[in-house]
Amino acid sequence: MSIREWIRELEIGGTPTFSFSTVRRFFPNITEQSIKNDLFRLSTQKIIVPVYRGFYVIMPPQYAAKGIIPPIYYIDQLMSYLDKPYYISLLNAAELLGSAHQRPQRFSVTTILPKSSVSPTKNNLLVWNYRNKMPSEFLLTRNSETGTIYYSNAELTAVDLVQYEQHIGGLSRAATILEELSELIDFSKISESLFAYTSLAAIQRLGFILDVVLQEEQRANDLYDLLCKYTRTFKYVFLSTRHSADVQEKNTRWKIKINTNIEVDDI
Repeated sequence: MSIREWIRELEIGGTPTFSFSTVRRFFPNITEQSIKNDLFRLSTQKIIVPVYRGFYVIMPPQYAAKGIIPPIYYIDQLMSYLDKPYYISLLNAAELLGSAHQRPQRFSVTTILPKSSVSPTKNNLLVWNYRNKMPSEFLLTRNSETGTIYYSNAELTAVDLVQYEQHIGGLSRAATILEELSELIDFSKISESLFAYTSLAAIQRLGFILDVVLQEEQRANDLYDLLCKYTRTFKYVFLSTRHSADVQEKNTRWKIKINTNIEVDDI
């Protein structure tokens, strides 16, 4: 049996991915270099796609025309290969939750430290974010084409959009997505353990956006109540850490030094 025939059998059997180490185990009599040569040739023919060091996806027919496999197709298998927990985050989580505002071009995945040593250019579709621990109680699951995927719920997504706003295009874009997700966000039903996975500054900025920018009074009040259960002492922070320190005014409720304007895009 050739490597090509073996891959075909995987495909027929419903296995969408494989690793280099698996090929080596199955073909112990073929040299490592010969295996690499075969896999490289199959990659150039778009029969398989290397999406991470030592990890391959078999090109499914529905994506063959474009030659690009969306990461949601293989992310669960990849993270299993890496033996790391994960969740789909930021704009991609927002899309899964129902946000229709401009499909993201890259795919955000959050996992735990340490960071990968693999160059991002190996797969420029993936954007990696890292945490010390997984916020498991704030994750949702759904079925994908190839299995089960994990993604952040509305509340964690809201926090992440503000905390990592530099990865999505800024606070105005975060506010635009939050407006779309606002009906799903309910801080009255979650625990203050959410604060273990973010910073007080991010919560203050999120509260300000919900309260002042989006005028989502009830959702802002629920978040404020949750914040006050967690702590009653929080300091003034700048609305944006990426703008000048010239303060236009202060918001006393959320203790925000307003140093930038947030504008919500028309949807």
